[in-house]
Amino acid sequence: MEERYNSFAGWCRRTYGRHLYRVALDAGMTCPNRDGTIDSRGCAFCAGGSGDFAIRYEGQKLGKEDLRYTGQKGREGDYIAYFQAYSNTYAPAAKLYTLYKGALSDPLFAGISVATRPDCFSPEIYDVLKGLKEEFPQKFIWIELGLQSMHEASAERMRRGYRTEVFAECVRHLHELDLPVIAHIIIGLPDEDLNSHLETVRFLNETGISGIKIHLLHFLKGTDFGREYEAGNIRELGMDEYVDTVCECLAVLDPETVIHRLTGDGSGELLLGPQWSKDKKRVLNAIRHEMKVKGYVQGCRYEKE
Repeated sequence: MEERYNSFAGWCRRTYGRHLYRVALDAGMTCPNRDGTIDSRGCAFCAGGSGDFAIRYEGQKLGKEDLRYTGQKGREGDYIAYFQAYSNTYAPAAKLYTLYKGALSDPLFAGISVATRPDCFSPEIYDVLKGLKEEFPQKFIWIELGLQSMHEASAERMRRGYRTEVFAECVRHLHELDLPVIAHIIIGLPDEDLNSHLETVRFLNETGISGIKIHLLHFLKGTDFGREYEAGNIRELGMDEYVDTVCECLAVLDPETVIHRLTGDGSGELLLGPQWSKDKKRVLNAIRHEMKVKGYVQGCRYEKE
């Protein structure tokens, strides 16, 4: 099948000659949007820290037997230590050094990917990352930042807890350390339309991110957006609308940006809607088909500043 976007799988083949598999880790973090520092309710879309099925991790060496639940069939060195649950720079620098060094020292892992918030950094944490990059030059360190949207009105409604300029400043600091950034965005936020999403993608082009994860807004039980959805105050996107929006975003996205995700699985028993999101394979196939029908490839409408 002709590849019309810069997929993570394709990038892995070109860069490493093989696929890399993420192993979700739960390092016992929390979030300033949940522990009372900023708020105690979390973001309006968030039912937790995305740590379901993650391995509890304290820096210990892992083996293939620890990965049985994943169904992944890689070899030693084919895995990414994905610090996923909650905000994984939200801890003392010394603790982070122990955690990250443990994973980077483990022959199971080709590198680490750290999911966090841009307001959860300090000079000491940047120093830890700089030191580890020098200590393990043969392995990679990626930072994943949840932006969701560049628009301040959306940030306030989703209760993100920081301004967009904080994201941009954090990316600048990480680039100074030559650390790649993977940004997360959400399609389908209340009061956002196609133009809003395109503005977010163009903003990310300007920051020079290395990768992107595109998510559909899931309405989950127990979240503020879930309650608004049940009350009929927020509409869900239809699959065709989502597919079209993703294709238009890919068209304006920097062609060098690696696509780490184009949609997400429905979140099990917590999912209120959209129900069509449960069929991830169908959604991905629809995106590929629509890109072909439109004659699009990633970056075909990209405008370099």
